[in-house]
Amino acid sequence: MPPIILEVCVDSIASALAAQEGGAQRIELCADLFAGGITPSAATLELARKHLTIDINVMIRPRGGDFLYSDLEFAIMQRDIEIAKEAGANGVVIGLLTEYGKIDIERTKALTEYARPLSITFHRAFDMATDPTEALETLIQLGLNRVLTSGLEPSALEGADTITQLIQQAAGRIIIMPGGGIHERNIAKIIRQTGAKEVHMSGRQAVESKMRYRNHRVSLGGTLHQPEYSQQITSAARISASLAALQSGDNPI
Repeated sequence: MPPIILEVCVDSIASALAAQEGGAQRIELCADLFAGGITPSAATLELARKHLTIDINVMIRPRGGDFLYSDLEFAIMQRDIEIAKEAGANGVVIGLLTEYGKIDIERTKALTEYARPLSITFHRAFDMATDPTEALETLIQLGLNRVLTSGLEPSALEGADTITQLIQQAAGRIIIMPGGGIHERNIAKIIRQTGAKEVHMSGRQAVESKMRYRNHRVSLGGTLHQPEYSQQITSAARISASLAALQSGDNPI
């Protein structure tokens, strides 16, 4: 039986290197995970490709918020796919919906064709679709490689029953990759329950800033932004522990 593929979601070079060090087979490279992940800078992608030997799938999302995009935003997505291909990415991660919560067939098809021969993942915009059964069949017909989903719940553990149903529906026609709230203490349980062959996590921990002078009166990102003097960075140890849990089938929960 082939090993489970562990994809780690990262939004910095530090996290990307930690994911590789921990043993991940692939990263999803983003910016601003606090907003759910948006497209990383070209420089971040270029340096990640230079320093990583594992696969890199690049988030193609011009902003946070919903997944209904303007014509200009769609044009940005097309250009970002070009940049990803030029930089040596292995895949792209997209997600587009109509105003009624259906898969945006026309634009998803266009981006899929534009991105080939890269691997294409439909991200958790899927969890915002009105009908997951219909949405999955649409993505299969469009020829995407995988779907990232929490099973339409806040976490993959809570949505495990739906993920199981989606994997059964997919019947090998597309990869269903659980993601959302997955960590070293529940990863084995989720894989056992769903039968998934790929899994997505971030494995982050808070890392304090080395700044000695700190002005705590000002928050540049507003009250909902992460603190200026702390970063959430992927932990190589947490990634390694998650892989160990998968290999042993351990489930400490």
